Amino acid sequence: MTKVIMHGCNGKMGQTITSLIAADDEIEIAAGVDARDEGKNSYPVFESIEACTVEADVVIDFSVASAVDGLLDYCAAHKVPCVLCTTGLSEAQLAKVKTTAEKTAVLKSANMSLGINMLLKLLKEAAQILSPAGFDIEIVEKHHNQKVDAPSGTALALADSINEQMGREFAYVYDRSQVREKRAAKEIGISAVRGGTIVGDHDVIFAGADEVVTFSHRAYSKAVFGKGAIQAAKFLKGKPAGMYDMADVIG
Repeated sequence: MTKVIMHGCNGKMGQTITSLIAADDEIEIAAGVDARDEGKNSYPVFESIEACTVEADVVIDFSVASAVDGLLDYCAAHKVPCVLCTTGLSEAQLAKVKTTAEKTAVLKSANMSLGINMLLKLLKEAAQILSPAGFDIEIVEKHHNQKVDAPSGTALALADSINEQMGREFAYVYDRSQVREKRAAKEIGISAVRGGTIVGDHDVIFAGADEVVTFSHRAYSKAVFGKGAIQAAKFLKGKPAGMYDMADVIG
């Protein structure tokens, strides 16, 4: 049995993970952390990670950037592995993540979906075959109308997966409206769509002469990210100090 501290337990993802874990016999939430205790959880809730007196095998974090420093200090001091899902971290915080990983296991990924992380692996092989054959690469991502950043971190991770495999030979192009010239061969176009309640759609298009190959991923609910975080927590239990990501979870 893997025992978890749910950091950010009363947020949307915290409650999603709470529901998913309640139906899983291999994992349980020993305690939650949230600035507000709304009395809706079956486990004790503490207002900060520093105030938590319950021991656990791993922390799952879906909180806010301002709470991450305290979390990293706690995990380093208590040698508790951490699945770090909060986004929007500063450069200083990202540096702190790395130093924390010298003392305990930390898993951080641009996207917790198992499907997206499988796609990251598949794109490496596709790029090796299709890019030398002259296929152009375009990425189109779609999200709900409340998302403030563009392009998505996942779209950039998909582009980076290709670019790293191909020796960083591609430049990223986000907007073609200001330049009237044909497409360069060594570029990856990245386009963002915002509307409605789209959870997350990503298409990676390899367009060649007379044929197109498209890799697509659709997230229909935030539960896919919660399921990935739970798999990551099970994986991280008992692991030695170091940086991990979802590629390690899927093998």
